[in-house]
Amino acid sequence: MSSPLPANEPAGLDRRAFLKTVSAAGLGLALTRATPAWAQAKADGSVSPNSILNIALVGVGAQGRVLMDAVLKIPTVRIVAVCDIWEYARTYGQRYLKKSGFEVRAYENHHDMLAKEKDIQAVLVATPDFWHAPVTNDCLRAGLHVYCEKMMSNTIEGARSMVKTMRETGKLLQIGHQRRSNPRYLVARDRLIRDAKLLGRITAANAQWNRAASDDLGWPNRAAMSKALLEKYGFEDMHQFRNWRWYKKYGGGPLSDLGAHQIDIFNWFFDTTPTTVIGNGGRDYYPNHEWMDNAMVIYEYHLPEGVARAFYQVQTTTSAGGGYYEQFMGVNGTLKMSENPKYTSIFREAAAPAWDEWIRRHWLAAPTAPASAADTTEASSEKVDARETAELASYRLPVVLNKAIHQPHLENFFNAIRGTAKLNCPADEAFKSEMTVFKAIEAVEKKTLITCTPEDFAV
Repeated sequence: MSSPLPANEPAGLDRRAFLKTVSAAGLGLALTRATPAWAQAKADGSVSPNSILNIALVGVGAQGRVLMDAVLKIPTVRIVAVCDIWEYARTYGQRYLKKSGFEVRAYENHHDMLAKEKDIQAVLVATPDFWHAPVTNDCLRAGLHVYCEKMMSNTIEGARSMVKTMRETGKLLQIGHQRRSNPRYLVARDRLIRDAKLLGRITAANAQWNRAASDDLGWPNRAAMSKALLEKYGFEDMHQFRNWRWYKKYGGGPLSDLGAHQIDIFNWFFDTTPTTVIGNGGRDYYPNHEWMDNAMVIYEYHLPEGVARAFYQVQTTTSAGGGYYEQFMGVNGTLKMSENPKYTSIFREAAAPAWDEWIRRHWLAAPTAPASAADTTEASSEKVDARETAELASYRLPVVLNKAIHQPHLENFFNAIRGTAKLNCPADEAFKSEMTVFKAIEAVEKKTLITCTPEDFAV
């Protein structure tokens, strides 16, 4: 329910100046789009009109736009309705989709949408977190399948209710941990770690996602919602509506917004949940926010081979040179994964068994040889510390994703509706990762060790 505006847009702009700014950023309303994939497929006969799924989108903010763009590339899906409490956002979505070949109806309230839209099969939910559970549960009970962005909810109770409603209705509920449908992650997890056991015993993992400091989001003066409308949907004012991620009654802070994706990868790759978590962090930079602006947590996992610990860091005051990734470290090698392929590498320890077989199978690409000491002035002029491990060769993962990063996860959802696939991240599985994040938040706020039991992750 937030809008696709630049992150540093100040409040109080007149509409002309505001639109000039967003147009310069490539986000103006007057957009030109190519024919959507579903319309092109229908025109050339490659897709039967009867096989096209009609869907609705609830929440036409920044993440809603990401999902819209991904859907435009899927020939078997058509958006027929959008819903957002902010007229500015839903008008944006309606116009954007019209220029992309979608004639859609726009609604303020999802109850009205469900009452009037009788030809939809599924709903995408991209509202602020505290609305995820109410909207998702209503859509499931209306007989619709749902794709809901993570976090599932800003409360444990809300997340649990979504799993229960999914089970009661028998409808599909996919949670937007999109890495679980990324072919690079699937190959790395299933082939390299599980089948080939390239890393050997995994002893540690770490992940990070850091962002530069930024101003709070603003809005054009003429687009401001009335206080009565804001209060109707649970918001105190426009500032909190636009910056809901920083307030505890609406969202879960950076461990939820950013960390949830990567903490989910810890659980998924380890195929278990943690036994303890300890954390620290705080609201050290933004005095007007409720949530912490930085956090560091350490999980302990008990694996069949022994204990492994996973460190996670999120910062919202520095980009730290850029890069977001997850890294798994074993006695035979290290796997560094990211949705950005340039941060993805596999490093073989010098004493590890040869990996030639996996290159022949095309599970790995040939290594890049490390630079020799003669290649750098610094290395040639100083001896390497005897305690330092020699630089390792870096192998590549020969998997290319020529799609938007959310597209495979959405395709998996739509294929599951058709009965040709199983969900890669159903709500009951996602709940385990959501709880893992909630435990980290508790550890940071209490600055103490938190114990996790199997019952914590059950619904």
